[in-house]
Amino acid sequence: MTAPGQNLKINPERLWDSLMEMARIGPGVAGGNNRQALTDEDGQARALFRSWCEEAGLSMGLDDMGNMFARRDGTDADALPVYVGSHLDTQPTGGKYDGVLGVLAGLEIIRTLNDLDIRTKHPIVVTNWTNEEGSRFAPAMLASGVFAGVMERDWAYDRVDAEGKRFGDELERIGWKGPERTGARKMHAFFELHIEQGPILEAEGKDIGIVTHGQGLRWIECTVTGKGQHTGSTPMYMRRNAGRALARVTEAVHQIALKHQPDAVSAIGHIDVYPNSRNVIPEKVVFTVDMRSHVLETLEAMVAEFDSTAPGLCADVGVSFKSRIVGAFDPPAFDATLISRVRDAAERLGYSHTNLVSGAGHDACWINKICPTTMVMCPCKDGLSHNEAEEITPGWAAAGTDVLMHAVVETAEITG
Repeated sequence: MTAPGQNLKINPERLWDSLMEMARIGPGVAGGNNRQALTDEDGQARALFRSWCEEAGLSMGLDDMGNMFARRDGTDADALPVYVGSHLDTQPTGGKYDGVLGVLAGLEIIRTLNDLDIRTKHPIVVTNWTNEEGSRFAPAMLASGVFAGVMERDWAYDRVDAEGKRFGDELERIGWKGPERTGARKMHAFFELHIEQGPILEAEGKDIGIVTHGQGLRWIECTVTGKGQHTGSTPMYMRRNAGRALARVTEAVHQIALKHQPDAVSAIGHIDVYPNSRNVIPEKVVFTVDMRSHVLETLEAMVAEFDSTAPGLCADVGVSFKSRIVGAFDPPAFDATLISRVRDAAERLGYSHTNLVSGAGHDACWINKICPTTMVMCPCKDGLSHNEAEEITPGWAAAGTDVLMHAVVETAEITG
């Protein structure tokens, strides 16, 4: 295969302008974005992306989970496409780059190839996966999970948001349910560029993260039920305080992760307290434990310890406990050949780099089950993400996209 030359680079100003223009859709309250999946704002972002793809001469495919596929034809009609992309949806208080960089970097690769009149044997397809964040419809990476065959489409359609609205209904409402059967496409390879969402690259002064593994994840939704009573008139010894049990379980979750270092993290991120009144002892608490490790045995051991510990901590304070898994995937190991291409590209372009394990879930984690896959990461300021203060530099975005382009084009094979 022909590797791209040393001087092949994207237009960094054009990429940055696209990121800033996309960020105008679904603005947050503190400089970031609120563009949750299947909202009107998501629909507007999709329309803008489609218009840019059409301007670049791409044909747009759309499947029945709303996944978007913008294709640049290759010179070999029988060659399977190389896919590159991420997601356009955000957290309720999300940043301007999480996911979006990966989609628009893919578009910038196409624009650059068009500028230089470079053709590839394999088609290149820029992808926007639906509902990666999972903030409105759990679980995360929903549409890529259906594409990879690890979730059923009709089950995904029945996911509901906090207002009881169905995923399938909202997909139709915003007009982005396509005719293709999800998962029918075949892939030669898949690449995803993403901000690190952690502090390692910036702290070590590295330009590029070469992602060798993803972390496995378990989301455990827990319900603790006590008794709602007046905070002023109920003696301490007679209380069945669900909030107290939450405090005990929170510390246990922290200690479980500490026992399994260096390959484990865990926390409670989502909490609903009922009735959530200043002068009522909490009668019920619903919360989600997030446990992650890139070592499957470690992840399973953490979950087992939690399952054996949490019920007793709750029983000790007179409340009941029940739990269920609401999100799960095993840790993926990415493709060795594609990883080598990313590393070679970084070295060829003179960018400093280091191996990384992705601490977050990504669509690449599911797609890795059905075709060779890898990820490229760039730094983000202070490791901050899922926050409106999320920030990267234009230089970081350009370096990540340059490396991505070289690896993608080498895989797609230059023909002229």
